[in-house]
Amino acid sequence: MKLNGSEIFVESLKREGVKTIFGIPGGVVLKLFDVLHQQKDVEVILTRHEQGAIHMAEGYGKATGKAGVALVTSGPGMTNIVTGLQDAMMDSVPLVAFTGQVPTNLIGNDAFQEADNIGISRPCTKHNVLVKDVADLAATIKEAFYIANTGRPGPVLVDIPKDVSTESAEFRYPDKVDIRGYRPTVTGNRYQIKQAAGEIMKAKRPVIYVGGGAIFSGAANEVREFAELTQIPLTMTVMGLGAFPGTHPLCMGMLGMHGTYCANMAMHEADLLIAVGARFDDRVTGKLSEFSPRARVIHIDIDPTSIKKNVHAHIPIVGDVKTVLRELVGVLSSMDGNPASVKAQRKPWQKQVSEWSARHPLAYQQEGKKETKPQYVIEKAYELTKHKAIVVTDVGQHQMWAAQYFRGAQQRTFLTSGGLGTMGFGFPAAIGAQKAYPNKTVLCITSEGSFQMNLQELAVAAIYKLPVKIILLNNQFHGMVRQWQDLFYEGRYASSDLGATPDFVKLAEAYGILGLHSDGPADVEAVLKEGLKHKGPVLMNFAIDRFENCYPMIPAGGAHHEMVLEDPPHMKTTRKGARKKGEDADAVLPA
Repeated sequence: MKLNGSEIFVESLKREGVKTIFGIPGGVVLKLFDVLHQQKDVEVILTRHEQGAIHMAEGYGKATGKAGVALVTSGPGMTNIVTGLQDAMMDSVPLVAFTGQVPTNLIGNDAFQEADNIGISRPCTKHNVLVKDVADLAATIKEAFYIANTGRPGPVLVDIPKDVSTESAEFRYPDKVDIRGYRPTVTGNRYQIKQAAGEIMKAKRPVIYVGGGAIFSGAANEVREFAELTQIPLTMTVMGLGAFPGTHPLCMGMLGMHGTYCANMAMHEADLLIAVGARFDDRVTGKLSEFSPRARVIHIDIDPTSIKKNVHAHIPIVGDVKTVLRELVGVLSSMDGNPASVKAQRKPWQKQVSEWSARHPLAYQQEGKKETKPQYVIEKAYELTKHKAIVVTDVGQHQMWAAQYFRGAQQRTFLTSGGLGTMGFGFPAAIGAQKAYPNKTVLCITSEGSFQMNLQELAVAAIYKLPVKIILLNNQFHGMVRQWQDLFYEGRYASSDLGATPDFVKLAEAYGILGLHSDGPADVEAVLKEGLKHKGPVLMNFAIDRFENCYPMIPAGGAHHEMVLEDPPHMKTTRKGARKKGEDADAVLPA
């Protein structure tokens, strides 16, 4: 069957099971959009900015585990998705981005809206390719989805020149993919797994440290079986949240810079770390020279380049997390001295972990306060939705509070920008997740700083009737920046005070969306209930305590046991009198 390039493109998407594509048209991709317009199997979501499109595709990919798809034009269309590509690269998000390109005979001539899409995207994609011949298009698309979804997932970019989209070729879609040099290891080395089992059996202070790889592998059941079999306390990175129930007795919560006191102290005192799909990033390790100084390390990851990159692994196991954990549980169950028998020797460790948890639990004080504490809003949202919501966050203080207080129990229900820390990610990603699961409750927990970076996508939520519930924690600051300035820059709020922010209720109404406002703690629950009950999209604006800080906190370059647990005395001095809403904080600082 002979088809033109645009028809091949659409038929290839159908063969991959793609139902939704996010994008914005432009000159060199008009033929692609025209063919998409004439069929009904693949829905096109017209976004208001290319960054919105790529983050929506990310949200779709994170929520489903299948590659999200975006289509943008050449030049600025391509450059506007770079942030999303890097975000997906760092967080291992399956994603296929299609970009338009000027005709092949004009490439390199500085043609109108030309950019070096391949050169620009090379460092921020798992794979990228320029299609020079329409006869190669179908096979290239097949390979793109295969690479994006297998091994360590990631973004793949396919650059399609205008003439490739219009010329014709025989359409043959490959049944399978065989790429020389790309064969991800799935099954773990049996000898290494036996070694790991031996270390686990003799450890007295072990910790399971779970990262995003467990989510991407779909290994939540295996993680739980492994933890319960071995009775080892478990902690998760922000990307690993949902891989293990937050309410489970073995769960210590999140670790790292804003992790729980219990988790961080356990990491510092452990004699064995079992890292499951984690990459030992700096927000987790803190000061590397003092990271888990007494621990031997078992590291399970499908990406061999992640092992020993930051922390030495005494027992490296390359393989798919789900598969390796099954194999490890099998070996442990068959060993002399079943793991349950070592529970007695770990009782002192279990007791110590419990003492840490009781000594400094996550806490805040709302009672008797006139200003709404952000943690209170999040806890109320958690109580009202429990484990039935997909939570998508932006980046900053609200992200950490959501990670601390929204104790999700299912994988792919806590979506955030981890590695890149992209403000503006949350709302479009929530739209992508809602499109993937139209009947589920999707909460976007954001702040006025992050939300204003992609608020134009309110139009998408309104037009496509996507009932995302926006919980906007509004302190009129870049909150995390302000917190660091209070702690380390003597309270000088250099370019962090946002001053007057828009009337977000009126802004929502301008887009035809329900807007609600909460002025204080007394009406928080009522606003949440009304917003959650509404069938369409909702923006709920919560005026919160401007100076509330997120604790615990490990200062940059600090070790796990060097946590700051509350505001230091000097902060109370620098902020004296600055709590009055609208008052210039700089004006009340000491001379």
